[in-house]
Amino acid sequence: MANQARAVLSRSRRPRLEQGHPWIYANEIEKWEGEPPEGGLVQVVDHKGKFLATGYANPVSQITVRVVAYSPLEEMNGVFFRERFERCAAHRARFVSDHLSCRLVYGEADFLPGLVVDRFSDILVVQVLSLGMEKARDAWLPALIDVFSPKGIYERSDVGVRALEGLEERTGVLYGDCPRYTEIEENGLKIEVDIEGGQKTGYFFDQRENRASIAPLMKGWGARSGILLQERAADDGQLQSVPVNKSGNVVTYPYWDGATVLECFAHTGSFTLHACKYGAKKVTCLDISQHAVGTAKRNVDSNGFGDRVEFEVADAFEYLRRQVAGREERTARGAGQKTDTSKPLTGDGRTWDVIILDPPAFAKTKRAVPSACRGYKDINLQAMKLLNEGGYLVTASCSYHVRPELFLETIQEAAVDAGKILRRVEWNGAGKDHPQLAGVEEGHYLKFGIFEVRTKREL
Repeated sequence: MANQARAVLSRSRRPRLEQGHPWIYANEIEKWEGEPPEGGLVQVVDHKGKFLATGYANPVSQITVRVVAYSPLEEMNGVFFRERFERCAAHRARFVSDHLSCRLVYGEADFLPGLVVDRFSDILVVQVLSLGMEKARDAWLPALIDVFSPKGIYERSDVGVRALEGLEERTGVLYGDCPRYTEIEENGLKIEVDIEGGQKTGYFFDQRENRASIAPLMKGWGARSGILLQERAADDGQLQSVPVNKSGNVVTYPYWDGATVLECFAHTGSFTLHACKYGAKKVTCLDISQHAVGTAKRNVDSNGFGDRVEFEVADAFEYLRRQVAGREERTARGAGQKTDTSKPLTGDGRTWDVIILDPPAFAKTKRAVPSACRGYKDINLQAMKLLNEGGYLVTASCSYHVRPELFLETIQEAAVDAGKILRRVEWNGAGKDHPQLAGVEEGHYLKFGIFEVRTKREL
């Protein structure tokens, strides 16, 4: 290790490395002692020469060094990667009930910066995001096979961040047999994953626990329609509780107590599936992508929920605004306000008991944060206007540049403009297969909240 180049850090830098952050930027390095190898290991020392960490270097990237160890390390060989992968496996086995399908390796948070691995049953999908991991491919690939024994490994390194590392995008089979479509189970539901054409690696595991958290929202709505449980005698003379409507007739529809639900940005329809599993009466599943809606429909059908789900291929922003406009028109006509009655009422203006917003990242850079907040405010504002009184807003942001407190502030601003009062029920981040390093803000990207929404004038 005496022949390793050394990155000498500036005296005036912030002590981010000491606080657990694994990235060292170019402007934090005062000088190099020796020539840093592209993608190879270097030592990191402070301005006094004290050893701090070992990382791999990329002189052309703004993130010039990514830390892989806090002790001297000769090389990232097969032994190194097997040990790291075994730690990853142990963490998932301890904390993730569905660890046969989950995120196995989460880059920096698993002390393997630049490497992401998702397991879909017996297929692994990898993303290589940095030069160091690209160079170490011949070491980590056999170790991955050795530790996890997959039938196939597919690469989805078709992401723009590779360009910042001087790398081209690439996809394809790395090992074994990789069918394009595979099926996983999440919270007892069957879900199809398109490892070649799906977003990112094909599926988003980070919302697993959050999807399960909507269960209490899906029942308890029958009384609103005048349906109550009554004790009535069965054919054998025994009393039993049965649902009865306002006319005194027994309600035979099994989901009479379920919520009406709208899921926007549905992707594979994962929230729709959970809503149905937990008892929703009717779900509208919406995405702008025909491919995504097709996948969602197959997932719905394979779980036997087809009779309760309708699908919409539409832009969520436009769809929500159109429903709000239709509702406002109906309200105005009902109140006798002056409107153009020569035009027929549109079919828009629907409302729901629960609305779920799980959009893609709106802010890819810090510069995009103001625009992203306007987008978040817009969709949350429109959704609040379309919720039935006392309904629930399920909303998320995966833009790590939009900090949690800013996302909350944006939701609250939307509530004020909508004349609503919010009561927070859930506030979570990513699941346990996406561990977070303390001191690394970039790891705290996902914000997920459930809010009860009430109108001020109704309180």
